Amino acid sequence: MDKIILTVHIAVCILLVIFVLLQSGKEGMGVIFGGGSSSLFGSSGAGGILVRVTTIAAIIFFCTSLGYSVVTSSKQSSSVSRVQEVNIEEPAPQDAPPAPVTPAE
Repeated sequence: MDKIILTVHIAVCILLVIFVLLQSGKEGMGVIFGGGSSSLFGSSGAGGILVRVTTIAAIIFFCTSLGYSVVTSSKQSSSVSRVQEVNIEEPAPQDAPPAPVTPAE
């Protein structure tokens, strides 16, 4: 189940990026993609269509994000913390360093 949600999530992420980049900016950046009257979506532009599709893709993105979080957290839930299962090895005791030798005078 989690693989299906993750696959849909990645596909929606890619589509969401594409739809956002296709929208015309408010500062006239839409000219990059041919925002003139001979545009692919007509003289009025693609504002209505792309805004709706972007909104739907964003809703699906949030739903798959929450769904994947719920599915994966339910698999990993346990009452024991993983930190409590860690075994720490004590370092081996080291011999005392030799006493410094003082030169005989």
